[in-house]
Amino acid sequence: MAVPAQHVPAVRIATPTGKWILLTTVLGSSMAMLDSTVVNVALPTIGRDLDASLSALQWTVNAYMVTLAGLILLGGSLGDRYGRRKIFVLGVVWFAAASLLCGLAPNVGVLVAARALQGIGGALLTPGSLALIQASFHPDDRGRAVGLWSGFGGIGAAVGPFLGGWLVDGPGWRWVFLINVPVALLCAPIAVRHVPESSDSRAHGRFDVLGATLGALALALVTYALIEARQGSLAVALTAVAGVAAAVAFVYVEKRRPDPMMPPDIFASRQFTAVNLVTVCVYAAFAGFFFLAALQLQVVAGYSALGAGTALLPTTALMLLLSARSGELGEKIGPRIPLTVGSLLCAAGMLLMLRVGPDASYVPDVLPALLVLGLGMVTLVAPLTATVLASVDTARAGLASGVNNAAARAAGLVAVAALPLLAGMGPEAYRSADAFDAAFRRAMPLCAGVLLVGAVIAVTTVRRPAPDCRRPQCRTHGCVTSPPVEPQRAAVAGTGPAG
Repeated sequence: MAVPAQHVPAVRIATPTGKWILLTTVLGSSMAMLDSTVVNVALPTIGRDLDASLSALQWTVNAYMVTLAGLILLGGSLGDRYGRRKIFVLGVVWFAAASLLCGLAPNVGVLVAARALQGIGGALLTPGSLALIQASFHPDDRGRAVGLWSGFGGIGAAVGPFLGGWLVDGPGWRWVFLINVPVALLCAPIAVRHVPESSDSRAHGRFDVLGATLGALALALVTYALIEARQGSLAVALTAVAGVAAAVAFVYVEKRRPDPMMPPDIFASRQFTAVNLVTVCVYAAFAGFFFLAALQLQVVAGYSALGAGTALLPTTALMLLLSARSGELGEKIGPRIPLTVGSLLCAAGMLLMLRVGPDASYVPDVLPALLVLGLGMVTLVAPLTATVLASVDTARAGLASGVNNAAARAAGLVAVAALPLLAGMGPEAYRSADAFDAAFRRAMPLCAGVLLVGAVIAVTTVRRPAPDCRRPQCRTHGCVTSPPVEPQRAAVAGTGPAG
């Protein structure tokens, strides 16, 4: 029986049930986090094995992000209405089935379609992971439970590139996807057996399926137009126009619906709007960087997949180790300085990557860039997430977090689609070290420029009061592709803020 919204959850973290809840939510969220970081390392091998062009590799990344970004808000609403455990388990099973299809894909077309299906599963399980913790644990234990969930999830994200490289060089790139199947076979039964069901008894109204469809369609069409723009055909131009029209229709529908997926009035907060603009700049640059850096290290510098994955570890490791201190600093001095300085440090790190060329040595050439980038990410990510949650009423923190997460993912997929075009990468660029290196050297200043825009927005528009971030998920996470998702506050009504 579902737990009503006003019921104060009573599971304690030291009990067997509490430990099972933590285990299954960590396993579920880690699947999605890992998949966001391991695939980039496998791209050159996938391209060679399936004889794929650069645009096909872009779609291997973006097909997942299109459906995930377009449906993640709807996924959270489904959990509130029909039961968070039920939707979480559905998402885990769906994600595993799509992962199996990815691992067995005979060609790149099937792989891209399976990746889109994976994104649907991710949209169902990602919001439910933290929501289950918030709705299940006693208020006195909730902060510690969320902190453990964040920390273990961050570890999973941090080891993702290393694991991906090991799998590609060992059993093969297909195991980057197939590894999700045994994880799901462990996660889903634990959730069904040990996690109490919960829902929001105040969830009402019709689902905004039209809004979700238009949002995902707009992202897909614009992404297609950017990836295929090199053709210069009429079909590509018409697709771009259709994508813009779908985006306009999405805004129109959201203004008119009584229960919109993304209520336009949430942007009435200037602070919320400003921080989301910074989010778009930051995560667009991150996505573009990690997509191209994994290729640069393998195609140009001659690293193996394992070597490239290991090389990228310092960024997420620094985030995992130092995010808490960054969050504390943001509370003391306010968000403007961390967001500005962090963006500039990230830009400097990406420019330092210009030193990475043929036969680059790790310690003098690669490591300095990744350490500077990692320190920049540490400086800005936790205050960025905390400021988003503090810029709206507590009752809308879940919605604000979902919008911010969707904005980050949408920015990332547009960056992966647009950056190769802007850098002049041809469809076979990743097969030539010289061609890819030349394009990479044009792309990194573009990423740095986007971060500079984010820094200017932060310094000119983000203001105090400093957020009082008592949410551990803001401070301890290692995912470089998106901010953590805060569940709707109605799920724990009357229990106070998390942590």
